[in-house]
Amino acid sequence: MIVQLKESSIPITEIEQSAFCQTDDTLKAKSLEEEFNSGVRWQKLPINYLKKTPEELDQQILKAKDKLGDRLVILGHHYQRNEIIKFADFRGDSFKLSQFAATQAQSEYIIFCGVHFMAETADILSSSHQKVILPNLTAGCSMADMANIDDVLDCWDELTELLGADSVTPITYMNSTAAIKALCGRNNGIVCTSSNAKASFEWAFRKSERVLFLPDQHLGRNTAFQLGINLDEMVVWNPFKPLGGLTKDELIKSKMILWQGHCSVHTRFSVAQIETARKQDPAVNVIVHPECFMEVVQSADLNGSTEFISKTIANAPSGSSWAVGTEISLVNRIAQENPDKTVFCLDSVVCPCSTMYRIHPAYLLWILDGLNENIVVNEISVDDQTAKEARIALDRMLSVI
Repeated sequence: MIVQLKESSIPITEIEQSAFCQTDDTLKAKSLEEEFNSGVRWQKLPINYLKKTPEELDQQILKAKDKLGDRLVILGHHYQRNEIIKFADFRGDSFKLSQFAATQAQSEYIIFCGVHFMAETADILSSSHQKVILPNLTAGCSMADMANIDDVLDCWDELTELLGADSVTPITYMNSTAAIKALCGRNNGIVCTSSNAKASFEWAFRKSERVLFLPDQHLGRNTAFQLGINLDEMVVWNPFKPLGGLTKDELIKSKMILWQGHCSVHTRFSVAQIETARKQDPAVNVIVHPECFMEVVQSADLNGSTEFISKTIANAPSGSSWAVGTEISLVNRIAQENPDKTVFCLDSVVCPCSTMYRIHPAYLLWILDGLNENIVVNEISVDDQTAKEARIALDRMLSVI
């Protein structure tokens, strides 16, 4: 038998991740023309938007948004820059935002200030008369891009041929494409978020021997370990190697098959950073996202979703100190909203999510100006069959939680 090897590739969104990193602890508002110098891909837009100052953009966005009234709802993910969040009608994590959008039946337009997979989920959950719009089409997600649907289909075919379809349940993290959510939907699988991963895993293990978890190996490993699964019962599937780089025996003995993917933001955090924070302040509380490396999660005092991190610090005693391992725009916002506490990012280098950061106010204004002229650009639309199957996996998640 001839085995054709796939060429290993790194998503361009991963390569671009450090584009906005800086040592200055503030992320200053700039014109889009200035930010074009960062060296990442930007969607082209009319040149008159490039030179507008932050002040001009603010004024014109408010005016354009006001004209549209309740025909429009703007959603802002936690990781969005402050220059965008201040215009959001609702902010939260990806699924919370999509759920909110589904309740806004009066709104013709849903502008999702996030990344591509989030807009897809909003389109799946929204009504047929609504249009979901992503301000900048280059706002992807490196983690989602690490799980190409063709590679995942090959993986699923190989696993079911070797192990049997009934012995493995596919679970995909919300941070994945609609096509992968659909694969889970039609194969008795489920979607999860970082806040309900444990419940989704428990549901899966009640019905099968093992789980294929996509696309973030770290969230999968941390959740499985929390459930008491041993590390030697977890394997990592490398899509660029035959049978994922694993032996048949390793797969048969496994309980967790983890896709070789990760978050470019959360893998920046380290145990050394935690040790430094504790050396500087022995009373500091360390809280991190479960997309971090396992050793980081184990070393932290607490770990959880963006919602968990935000609420935990908001409800903490005045005067407490918090070292946070998640995206810097959210950390800065938590610090601003909790002036009675000391809140700082574990990573001394300021590194916003480079794809989230591409939702610049100039793009938001461009979209709003178009809508006021009945011109829709950057609509995100999931085909009916994919949406139907993905919705099954999403509904399973809602029934579990």
